[in-house]
Amino acid sequence: MTEQLFSLPVVNQITTSVSQHLIDELPVLVVTHPKVRAAIALQGAHLLSWQPEGEEPVLWMSSASAFKEGVAIRGGIPICWPWFGPAGKPSHGFARNMAWELTDQQETDEGVVLTLTLKSSPETLALWPHEFTLTARFTLGATCHIELESTGDFDANSALHTYFNIGDIASVSVKGLGNSFIDKVDGAKAKQTEGDLTFTGQTDRIYTQPQATSEIVDPVLKRTLVVAHENNSDVVAWNPGSELSVSMADMPDDGYKTMVCVETAQVSDKHISTHATPAHLAVTFSIRK
Repeated sequence: MTEQLFSLPVVNQITTSVSQHLIDELPVLVVTHPKVRAAIALQGAHLLSWQPEGEEPVLWMSSASAFKEGVAIRGGIPICWPWFGPAGKPSHGFARNMAWELTDQQETDEGVVLTLTLKSSPETLALWPHEFTLTARFTLGATCHIELESTGDFDANSALHTYFNIGDIASVSVKGLGNSFIDKVDGAKAKQTEGDLTFTGQTDRIYTQPQATSEIVDPVLKRTLVVAHENNSDVVAWNPGSELSVSMADMPDDGYKTMVCVETAQVSDKHISTHATPAHLAVTFSIRK
């Protein structure tokens, strides 16, 4: 899936390192830079790929995902906003299903910075009665920094719903999640745990007292993915397991084996935005060998 993104025909060469392509119905910004390759769908400001030079892809994309207007993309980093899960319709908010605008781009020897913007419209106001400006800024190089900024007069939930590419779900562990979580597989019960998270079946947990940094230890790909969260209340850990994976039309039957979601989230609490003080949610990814 990742290689397919980088072999699409160029529709518009924006800068030396940034070009616009089309995958099925969706325009995609593709970054080809000496330090990094990346791809962002304009629908949802959705980061589909981030791959530093010399590394395996860091993000997981479903080979069965649709790339249709208004349909959520499976994999990469969906931006969940202004609600999380089934709190409204569509699920996980409307920001991931709408067309954003590229409003700024910068290049240096170290990488590329792309800024995308979504503003309230009659379509969004019919779903959620607030005017807003939502900005997603991607700093893409040897590390990846994503900042989501919301301006307006409202409160909202949000998440950077990151799908990480891993060698084998049976082998990975996740550190730094804390001991307290809400178990969405078991009726949203509040639970306590000790030690690192490992995966033996369907897992859907909202960790409510996480450490500032999560680490995904991957012995198969021989790397640790370091996830540094900013301005979040929670970290969500998700893997559908075998049974749910088979039931999902946009997920290969064995897709659960090579992905894990560790999501920077504001779920158990809300961010408050004003016109004077925007709300922020951010994350930085790095790789440790």
